[in-house]
Amino acid sequence: MLTPRPSHARGHADYGWLKTQHSFSFANYYDPRHMGVSVLRVINEDWIQAGKGFETHPHRDMEIISYIVRGSVAHRDTMGSNTRLMAGEVQVMTAGSGIFHSEFNPSDSEELHLLQIWITPAQKDLTPCYAQKNVGDSEGLTLIVSPDGREGSLKIHQDASLYQLKLHEQAITHTTMPGRQYYLQVIKGALIVNGIRMDAGDGAGLIDEDFINIATRDRVEALLFDLPAE
Repeated sequence: MLTPRPSHARGHADYGWLKTQHSFSFANYYDPRHMGVSVLRVINEDWIQAGKGFETHPHRDMEIISYIVRGSVAHRDTMGSNTRLMAGEVQVMTAGSGIFHSEFNPSDSEELHLLQIWITPAQKDLTPCYAQKNVGDSEGLTLIVSPDGREGSLKIHQDASLYQLKLHEQAITHTTMPGRQYYLQVIKGALIVNGIRMDAGDGAGLIDEDFINIATRDRVEALLFDLPAE
């Protein structure tokens, strides 16, 4: 079964310096029908003006993934990280027992476009940690986050995996596993998933599907989440 989540149905907020779309309930957007999928709690698609960002703020007991689509992020945290993430990079931060961090768009002119993702960890009070990786040159379906760090992916503390999908005028088939469910979030382009058209900003939950067939005549970028069944 494929359950679409059209882009226009997402929660929306416009703070001037920040425009954001919420796939699931977050901050002032609340919809009891959309509280997340399995351990996937948040997908926020953010557009942040040049020179603006999030002041220092706390997190705990969450696996936080940032996927940079365009522009760059200046990240600083209480673990001692002081880094710059560029377009094509992914960041994983285990908030664990508690961290403070800030995120800013350091550009004088370029808008920052990123996806912020939260996954509930399998354990509480983990030791906070941080990692980042450049995945900008990957093509096809590439594992970028996993529970065991296989294939060079970044590790999180949950039985969940995240794949980057980059296609150009081609088709692929991903075989699903029993006891799993999936969520697809389109970032760029248009594609057909198991016979259903999806465009940039659209999402879809997939459960009890033997295969995920993805085809496009476009240049597509998307994220595919492999999650434990609820």
